[in-house]
Amino acid sequence: MLIKMKLNKCPECEGEIKEKRISYMLIGIDIGKFPALVCEKCGEQFYEDTTLEKIDEAAKRKGLWGLEHKTKLNVLGNSLAVRLSKNQINFGNLKKGEEVLVYPESKNKYVIEIQGSKT
Repeated sequence: MLIKMKLNKCPECEGEIKEKRISYMLIGIDIGKFPALVCEKCGEQFYEDTTLEKIDEAAKRKGLWGLEHKTKLNVLGNSLAVRLSKNQINFGNLKKGEEVLVYPESKNKYVIEIQGSKT
């Protein structure tokens, strides 16, 4: 293992590195267990390039690829509106008229929580 030979100690905290098979979470979804080197002290995870390729393939199979996109704010009356991509709509199974809660998490980050349909 190329990484194993290079990493005896964690580059972040100097903790001991152990080889483990761990769950990989993406957007809150477990896409599978993959081999990694994990620091026993800080929990930092390191993956080989071939493992990262397998993680990417698993994410694509689960439809978790391509959910991020840039958009511009649009004017809607006296308000601003944000458009979601078709991939994002399909991923969240969103429907017109569903109630959402929007709030700032910081000055540069807003959260949109889906509350459910109005039926």
